Amino acid sequence: MSIVAFPFFHYNTIVMNNQQRAIIIYVRINQQMLLNLADRGGYRMKYRYITIEREYGSGGTQIGKKLGEVCNVPFYGREILETVAQKRGISTERIDQYEEKATGSLIYSLFLMNRVQSGDANMLPEEGKVFLDEQMEIRRLAQNGPGIFMGHCAAYALKNMKGVAKVFIYCSSEEDIKKRIVEEYGIDPQNVEATRKYYNKKRSAYFRANTGKVWDDKKNYDIVLDSGTLGIEGCVKALKGLFEE
Repeated sequence: MSIVAFPFFHYNTIVMNNQQRAIIIYVRINQQMLLNLADRGGYRMKYRYITIEREYGSGGTQIGKKLGEVCNVPFYGREILETVAQKRGISTERIDQYEEKATGSLIYSLFLMNRVQSGDANMLPEEGKVFLDEQMEIRRLAQNGPGIFMGHCAAYALKNMKGVAKVFIYCSSEEDIKKRIVEEYGIDPQNVEATRKYYNKKRSAYFRANTGKVWDDKKNYDIVLDSGTLGIEGCVKALKGLFEE
């Protein structure tokens, strides 16, 4: 059974368009959400920001972009990296290399988080400085209004802001994952599994190094969606309500 945390109701169902089958949605309302709802005096509220972390091949980026189009809300993904690259006068490929150096070491993570929280770039390695710039860029973009932020530990950057929904997207269908990686990402079929493991490991290490948390631990998110069960459109529909009054 696919488990989806959704902040509005205890239980609900979504009926798939063509298959006409109900998907049970399990809801986990955490303490902070309850406080936010209490502040608004009701059980519906409008979220200003959605941050998305996703497994490679899950279609998370496609979901984020479509959600932005449907809700007329800016989508920020690769743009964050490109802005930081321009600011530092380096290529996006160089930043990718810096991100690959991220380590899951607890000591490194604690040191880096302390520097990032203080905004002090002194003594930070280059990958730490890039992360700090990314966090600052995310916060700058958030000042412009509602937005959808893909990757880059965006939830960590916006942790002190209200109205943030943390989303994780994965895909339970191996067939869908392989098809997407080959047809949409242009990866040779023989390299699908190796490429998938590489990017998931990279994202996991980067997230752990910069936040001290486990990337794919569902408890770190408010909403968890299985694109293999819901499909791309189903995921978009599930998230669309977050931007509605």
